[in-house]
Amino acid sequence: MQPLPLAMTPPAEAERLRRQEGRYVVLLVAVLLPMLLLPLTAVVSNGGLTVLALLFSLLILQSLHTLPRQGAGRGARFGRAAHLLLGLLSLVLIWIPPLTGSLRPPSLKLSLLTSLSLFFLVTSVRLVQRLARAPRVNARVMAGSSAGYLLLGMTGGVLATATEEFVPGSFRLDAVVDHELLLDRLTYFSFVTIAGLGPGDIVAGNAMGERFVILLSVSSTLYVALLVAMLLGRFIASQEVQYLEQDFRLEAQQRPGQPEGEQAEEGPPPVRPPQ
Repeated sequence: MQPLPLAMTPPAEAERLRRQEGRYVVLLVAVLLPMLLLPLTAVVSNGGLTVLALLFSLLILQSLHTLPRQGAGRGARFGRAAHLLLGLLSLVLIWIPPLTGSLRPPSLKLSLLTSLSLFFLVTSVRLVQRLARAPRVNARVMAGSSAGYLLLGMTGGVLATATEEFVPGSFRLDAVVDHELLLDRLTYFSFVTIAGLGPGDIVAGNAMGERFVILLSVSSTLYVALLVAMLLGRFIASQEVQYLEQDFRLEAQQRPGQPEGEQAEEGPPPVRPPQ
């Protein structure tokens, strides 16, 4: 189904879309907080684990709140159920280290990193799908697209940490770090990679790390290209619809034989912007 401009949608649907747009701003804040406060998780052992759990819990809950089920089909129900189950599993696993005081055994760390990686990947895909359905482009929708880009960097950091845990030596760090610093360091590496700054103080250490860098770089480039094209096309289509409606009203007012001030009974033809 092709999206309609807000002016042509039913009042209830338009109100629902406005409420969803407001969630994008909160999601952007929820993504920014881990980026800014991750260094605190490497300062204090138990306190750092608690801060990490709080930050990721907020991001997980806000992601689930921002991306409800879309449509009534079987695929929509399955996607929402998978997203919800991964989020709940990640919430349970993220709070085990603060309660026990450590990230051991190693199986717990691997399970946590795997669930977080899958959850953030599904969140990124669902966010792009939701942005593709946006009927208009405004500051809130742009906040959602920015949150998606930052979420891609966070996903890359978690995936890089999981890769290093599964295949030690995948990345060469500039200094020896403990496991609590690893997520922070590799999140920094992820954002350096998607920003296209090139190799820095952290580089790939083997073939696995090199393939990860390639996939992350290509994914970020495709995301930016897809999002810019999608939002720009939606903005142009919305402007065209407004121009057509204005032209139709002017033409109706200038019809011969029509009393002055009387508007045409027929409304403008339904025009839908291309998907």
